[in-house]
Parts: sequence; structure tokens; C-alpha cells
Amino acid sequence: MRADGEDGPRPGPEAPPPGLEASLRALGAEGRAGLKAAGDVAKALRILVAADISLARSAFGRTLALTGVAIAFGASSWLLLMAALIVGLSRGLGMPWALALLLTAVLSIGVTVAAAWGASRYFEHTRLKATRRQLGRLGFGELADLLPDPDSPESTEAAARRVAEAQAGDPLKKGLGVDVTPP
Repeated sequence: MRADGEDGPRPGPEAPPPGLEASLRALGAEGRAGLKAAGDVAKALRILVAADISLARSAFGRTLALTGVAIAFGASSWLLLMAALIVGLSRGLGMPWALALLLTAVLSIGVTVAAAWGASRYFEHTRLKATRRQLGRLGFGELADLLPDPDSPESTEAAARRVAEAQAGDPLKKGLGVDVTPP
């Protein structure tokens, strides 16, 4: 207990403020830390873009392959349907081999539909969704106004869900009335 009756530390001489040299060193260290953080962000964004483009490239190749399958089976189903129609007209609709050609054409149409559905499903990967979300979060691109700021605690996924619920089927428009592709 002190002589004046109060508990606590005694007031002593205040520490002198840091000198100009120490202040400049601290400022330089903070600047280097800021540049390192910016470099880390750029590196992470580069890795994200590379991964997203790799996924898009792979999906595009599969889309082309399945589109080729869809075209081949679509063409064969057309030819088989025409052959079935010709045989049906020439033989009076009663021959079993015409029915076999017709069933083969239906099978080809089924494969065509399945391949076209698969191609459209893989084509979704070419939209670079992850990169667009991150660029939007950084304030770039068409999604910048729809997604939270980088310092916001809200996740990008939650914001995308909120935007999808808010638009309720009506596509968002940008600038000249062009639809904004959702994240």
C-alpha cells in the first residue's frame, strides 16, 4: 500500500517516444508485411483461377465428346427412323424387321437424349463459378454488387443463396439489360 492510501502502481517517468529511426523501421516492417499479405492473396487467387480453368478445360473436353456422341446417335436414329418409315410404307406396316428397326431407332434416341443431358451437365463446369465468386467478393465483375465485402462475416455461399431466393426465378439484369449469370 502506498503512503497516500491508494493501491496500485506508482506513477513513474513515462517512456520516451520511439525515435525517428525506430518509427521508420516499424513502418518498413509493416509495409513489408502488407506486401507479403498482398502477394499471398495474389498467389491464392492465381491458384484458384488455375484450378478453375483446369476444371473448365476438362469439362469442355467431356462436353465435346458427349456432344459428338449425341450427334452420331442423333444422325443414326434419324436414318433408322427413315428406314423404318420406308419399310413400313413399302411392306404395309406388318413386317417384324421394320419393328426391329423402329426399336433400334428409339434406343438411339434414348442414347442421344442421355448424351445431350450429360453434355449440358458437364458444361456447367465451364462457368468458372469459384473464380467469379471470389472476384465478386473482391469487388470485380458482375457479381460484385451481389456478394458481401471481403471484410464481411457473411459467407459467399450464404450470399449467393440469399440472391437466388430474392430473385425468385426472375434473372437479374446488368447495364444494358443482359442477364447476370448467378454464382
